[in-house]
Parts: sequence; structure tokens; C-alpha cells
Amino acid sequence: MKENGFVRVRLEAAETPLAGKILEILGRKLLERTGLKLKPAGREAPDIALGIEDGIGEEGYRIETGPGGMVRVAGNDGRGLLYGVGRLLRDARLAPGRFEPGAWRGASAPRLKVRGIYFATHFGNFHDLAPMAEIVRYIEELALWGCNMLSVWFDMHHFTGIGDPAAQRAIDRLHGMLKAANSVGMGASLGGLANEAYSTSPERLRAEPAPHHYHVEICPSKPGGMELIMTWRREMLAAFSDLDVRYFWIWPYDQGGCMCRDCSPWGGNGFVRTAEPMARLIREAFPGAKIVVSTWEFGYWHGDAEWDQFYRAVAGRPDWIDYILSEGHGDFPPYVLKHGKPGGYPLLNFPEISMHGMSPWGGFGANLQPARLQKVWDACRGMLAGGFPYSEGIFEDLNKVVCLQLYWDGDRRAEDIVKEYAAAEFAPEAAGLVTQAVMRLERNMSHDLATEWKETLAGAHADKPFYHLNSCSEPDECLDLLGRAESSMDEAARKSWRWRVLKIRAELDSELARTGGAASDRADVLFRELAAIYHADSARSRLSVMPPGRAALRAMSGQG
Repeated sequence: MKENGFVRVRLEAAETPLAGKILEILGRKLLERTGLKLKPAGREAPDIALGIEDGIGEEGYRIETGPGGMVRVAGNDGRGLLYGVGRLLRDARLAPGRFEPGAWRGASAPRLKVRGIYFATHFGNFHDLAPMAEIVRYIEELALWGCNMLSVWFDMHHFTGIGDPAAQRAIDRLHGMLKAANSVGMGASLGGLANEAYSTSPERLRAEPAPHHYHVEICPSKPGGMELIMTWRREMLAAFSDLDVRYFWIWPYDQGGCMCRDCSPWGGNGFVRTAEPMARLIREAFPGAKIVVSTWEFGYWHGDAEWDQFYRAVAGRPDWIDYILSEGHGDFPPYVLKHGKPGGYPLLNFPEISMHGMSPWGGFGANLQPARLQKVWDACRGMLAGGFPYSEGIFEDLNKVVCLQLYWDGDRRAEDIVKEYAAAEFAPEAAGLVTQAVMRLERNMSHDLATEWKETLAGAHADKPFYHLNSCSEPDECLDLLGRAESSMDEAARKSWRWRVLKIRAELDSELARTGGAASDRADVLFRELAAIYHADSARSRLSVMPPGRAALRAMSGQG
């Protein structure tokens, strides 16, 4: 579908900033995958018509065939139009000189309202170090899959105060991310710990820490503690006052919380006492924002007593809460499955898509969890209003898509979403082979560095493995499946970072299985390529997010 190197488009809707962004993204994707330029149709018959049509369902879209074979994408609203264009691009045959719309016609609208992603911007991961242009583009690509919310966290403990130059740089970067999200119709979401503090917090006000505190958090039960918490939160809110902030999370742990007698059990006592005035402060700053109260790590330190007291505290459905967010480290909390939604509030989940089964996170390539995410989804889907998967980078891109599409249509199966992803990102002919490989690679996912890696790097323990692949069955078969799939892909797909992260995962599995976990020159080449894709830097990235090639490990351990 082209004429003289062009695809003709007609916008049959108001020329809003979002409509302009949709045309920009559509034009860029077509040019990159086909070499064809998007051209306003004028009086000519368009190849693609884009419009707005009431009645499809909030954020939904319709794709239909019009006169002369033209394809029309209609959104119920601006977001729906963007998501419809995403579907058009996924289903289309895109190849050099060729744009052929897919066969699917009909209407689709999301079942769950909240379809977000949380970007962890720390430790020198991709979200922390990648050029902003790459971050912006990635946000736009997630929007095409139906993502309607982006959440970030200004983590105070890294800084001496709001005026710290490093804090201002972090604020600027988070602004850039959230403004990019706003530009594609995503709402901005912020979060913070209930008793969060800067590194300069007065020692006399500091909380009695949980095991993984940074030891700067504030006890709200000490005289002056609550006041300082609110003063610093008010400053932080003012720094983001120019954004369209739709949600704000109030978080109890990891490093949050206080174990003193007056605050314990934190989740049903000090946390609730602190979260309520904070929620009211947030609503003063952002009157339309929804307050999300997290139950992360409830029960870890105080057992069911913490859950019991929290449930009692919210039983009357106090008006300062809009959503509850619940998730464990992998599985959905059994207490919530047994006792139902706290206070009857709408419930969000926080799927762990980055850390499971691999350390360093993404260090061996793609982290693939469709089967595990399906299992978690099946356990809690009937309780959810949506969620925010936890992202440490781009190596779990497939996991994000699985979650977003389950929020859109919970009756889909994760394996079918994998096939759609593979067809869209790589090639329709490759989809079956890629899906087989992905499901096998997930079963093989249990990778980490040996405990004695520093000694082995220095020349000791020559007989011990450097890397552990604790479950790695038939790695060469996975690599063969991807090799066969690659033969059907065009050059752009073969060179894309998504393909390289996936293919490298299979290549590393094969290589490290061959060496019995010993380091090798070939593995080092692959680790370096991953580091370049992630923008990981041995001088700025922590080991938890650094592909563990020998040169990087020498630099990080002082042996370089």
C-alpha cells in the first residue's frame, strides 16, 4: 500500500498535541521499517484514516476497512486512537518498500483502567543512564501497547536536600520522563516512602531501622519527626507541580518504616498515621491525584499482625485512600487472596518482572517470565483494577508487554501475547519459533555469579565455575530455534536491541553451558554488547545491573 514511496494519511479529528504525536510516531515507525514516508492525503484517497468515534469504550479503538481498501483507525478518545495505531502497526506487514495492513478488523477496549509501568531510576541502570532521547522513544513504544501511566520515584536518601545539585539533576531527568509520558497521553505517577528522608536527616529523629534501611529515615512518633517528613514532602511536590500527576504512591518499605515501640507494627500503625496527612498534602498539591497506598513487604517483619492491624485501620474506607497496591517478591500476597481487598478499595498489583531468576538483573540478556506472570495473573486477576510492573531496564521488555496486554484483556494467554510480540517486533514467520524459544529460555532462567567470583578473577579457585546456570536444559536447541527464526527477519529486526538482547541470552546460555560456567572470550564479547545496549558503565553502574564480563568485574572490584 504505497505510491511513489509514500503512505497517505488523513486525520479526521481535531489537530491536538496528542494527534500530532500519533502522526509523528506512525510516520517514524513506517519510515524505519519500510522506508516509506507518511504523507497527508489532501484531496487524494488516503491509505490510512485516523479519527475519533464515541461509543467504542473508554480508551478503546476500532479498525475497519473503508472505500478503496483504505484502513480506518478510530479511537474512542485520543488515547484510544494511539492504541489503535499501535494495533495497526503490530498487525501490519512491514518490510522494505512494503506496508500491508493486517487482517484483523473490529473493536477493542481495555478491561482494566490502570495499565502502568514503574521505572526504577537508580544503580546506573538503563533508566538512570541512557540518553533521554532513548528513554523518550521507549516510553512512546510502551504507549503503543496500551500503557497509560508512568511512575517514577525521587529517592531522597541519595541526596543532602532538595537543593543538592545531584537532586536537581535527578528531578530534571524525572521531569523529562514524565513529560514524555504526558505527551503520549500517559498520566504521570510519583511515589515516595511514608517516612522518607535525605542523607542529612537529624540523627535524633531517625527511625529504628529494619534490616535494609539506609538509616536516614525519620520516626514520625518522635517530637518534630512528622513535621520534618511533611516539610520535605511539600518541597518535593513543589518540584513536580508543572506536571499532570494522576497518581501518587505512598510506600511502607523497602528502606522505609520504623521498628520502634510507638510505630510498630509499622504497616498498621506508624505507616497509616503518617500516610494520612501525607495523602492530604499530596491532594493539596495535585487536587486530581489518586492516592495509592502500598502494602509492600507487609508481614515480613511483624507477621500477620501487621496485616490484621492494617485491615482494621482501613475497614471504614477512609476518604484519603483511592487504591491499595499489593504484591510480594514474586507471588501475590496470600493474606490478600484469603481475606480479600483491604477496605474494599480497588486493588493494583506490582509485578516483579526484572529480578526474578537472574543476577545481575538482565546481566545475561533477556529476562523472560511469561509463564510465571500467567500463574500470578491467574491467582489474582479477579481482584485487580490494574497495576504497575517494576522495571529495572529494557531487558524485560517482553514481560512489560505481557502485563500490559493482560491488563487490557485478561482472558488472553501469555503465550499468545508472546507470539504477537514476536510477529510485531521480528517477523510474522518468526513468531512460532521465537515463542518456542522464549518458553524454553524461561524454564532455563536461573543465572548468577559464583560467590567466589572475586577470588576466581584474581586467579584462585581455577577449578570452580565463574557463573552458575542452575537450570539450563537444551541451550543449543534454544539457540537453533532463534537462528532459524532470524533467517526470516529483515536486517532492521536482526539489528534491533530487542532481538540482540534475546539472542544474546540464548548465546550466553549455550556458551556458558559449554564451558561449565567458566569465563570465556566469547562470553566477554556478549557481555560487552549487553552493557552497550543498556548503557551500563563499570564506573557508574552497580553490580546488580552490570553485565558481568571479566573486564567490567575487574574495574568494579579494583583489579583492573
